[in-house]
Parts: sequence; C-alpha cells; structure tokens
Amino acid sequence: MTITIGVHNSNPTLYYLSRLDYAAEELAAVGETVDFHTYTNGVRTGELLTQGVIDFGGTGSTPPVTAQATGHDIVYTAISAPRPDHGALLVTEDSPVRTVADLKGGTVHLAIGSWQTHLVAKALDDAGLSYATDITAVRSDEHSEKLLRSGEIAAWVAQGPQLAAARRAGGLRVLVPTGDVITDRSVFFTRRELAEGQPEVVEALTRALRRADDWAETHPREAAEIAAEYQGGAADDWETALRALPWQIEDVSDAFLAEQQEAADIFLRTGFIERPVRVARAVAHKA
Repeated sequence: MTITIGVHNSNPTLYYLSRLDYAAEELAAVGETVDFHTYTNGVRTGELLTQGVIDFGGTGSTPPVTAQATGHDIVYTAISAPRPDHGALLVTEDSPVRTVADLKGGTVHLAIGSWQTHLVAKALDDAGLSYATDITAVRSDEHSEKLLRSGEIAAWVAQGPQLAAARRAGGLRVLVPTGDVITDRSVFFTRRELAEGQPEVVEALTRALRRADDWAETHPREAAEIAAEYQGGAADDWETALRALPWQIEDVSDAFLAEQQEAADIFLRTGFIERPVRVARAVAHKA
C-alpha cells in the first residue's frame, strides 16, 4: 500500500519531510511505500482525507476543528510543541489601538480558516468581543502589510518570514503575541480507518515527523534557503522564522484536546462553524 502524505507550504514539518527520505525509510520498515500530494490550502486537509486523495496531513489548530464540524471523521495522531513566536497580531506603532478591545469596528487581515482564526477569535472572546460581529475579518494577501502601514486596516496577523521581515522593517507593534492567547501547535491527523486499522503506519509516520524536525533544527540555514527559493522571501527572514519554531513532536494530550475544544466552542458561538464539535471524538479507539 502507498501512503499519501499531504503537503502545503504552511506546515513546515511536512514541507521538509517531503524533501527528505525519512518517510520512505520509516514506512518501508512496516511494508508500505510513500507518495506526497502537494496542495495550496491547508483548510482542505479534512476534505482531502475523506476523499482518499491523501492519507495523512498536518495543519494548525483550526482546520481539524472545521473538518469535524463538516462531518469528516478525523483522528489526531501527533502535535508539535507550542509555537509562541510563530506569529503575532500587529498594528502600527502610532495606532490608537492599544488593546484588543480597541479593535471593535475595525478590519483585521488574517489567513481565515487557519490557526490565525483561532488566535483572533480567542483574543476577541477573552476581551468580551465577538469575531462574528465586532470586527470585519478579511483574508490576508500580499498587500496586507502595506494596507496596515497606510492605516487602511486596523490590524494584521503575520507569521513566519512575513513577521520577521515586518519586524526588521520597523514601524509596527505587536498587539497580541500568539503565545499569550493560544499555544499555536502544528497538528497532524488522518482518517479513522488508517489510525485504527494500521496503527503501525501512524507510528512510522510519527517517527518520520520527528526525524524531519531534527533535520530542520540542525540545518536552519539550508532549510531557510530551500524555503526562500521555492516560496519566496529572504533566506535571512526564513532563518529567523525557522529558528523560532520548537521542532519537537509530541503525543496528543488531554491538555491539547481541551485547547481544541475551547476553540470549537468559540467558533460555534461566533458562527464560524455551524454545529457543535466534540473534539474528544477525534482520537483513535484502542483495539
């Protein structure tokens, strides 16, 4: 059997895994082969799993919750350590926005459907505001930083090399550090049939993830140059961003499931998802 791993630019572990031999080596040990399927939007991961296009994927915290909400029977397999410096909600240095409450009525650019939705929704919720009614959430693009600097939007969530570049340029202020609001983990998941029917495959994939993380941690400049060549941006900014990541794969924990349940409850209250989600269902049943 060939195990197809989904790859998109927003998940650094899988991005580098697809360029290394570790998945092939670990899966060969359990009698399987590997293929990689590249796609552009991690939000589609649950859909691609259900369709059988991929067998294994990884995203930030939001896509697995929305996948459950739309009826996809996913199972969490592993998580990264918290990534407190992965991203931040930015405003200009001279912005009148001094607290999250000051965002009321403003426009915020973010990668809607990604972990950034979790960040903004929870930050607003903690301040007694609603993601649905108190801000205008707009999908970020290559113009977001310019719009923020010109005062056309109130705030922008930047991550990775974008955040490093923005900080280097100056003139912006961190309104909400990610680590103050959410843990912002990478999250890896699969279909229930694979998780419960072939646990040895999941274990092999987790070993491969750990090896990919070890490689990225010990080769930050090479990893940065690869990302800059294929994804754009400056290698120095990529290196800054990659060095800020924990590069550590952990087991799914009760604390993580509680974090995800809190996100699901906030998403339901704000209408980001249309039906309740029980995150605890997205775990494998032991034989």
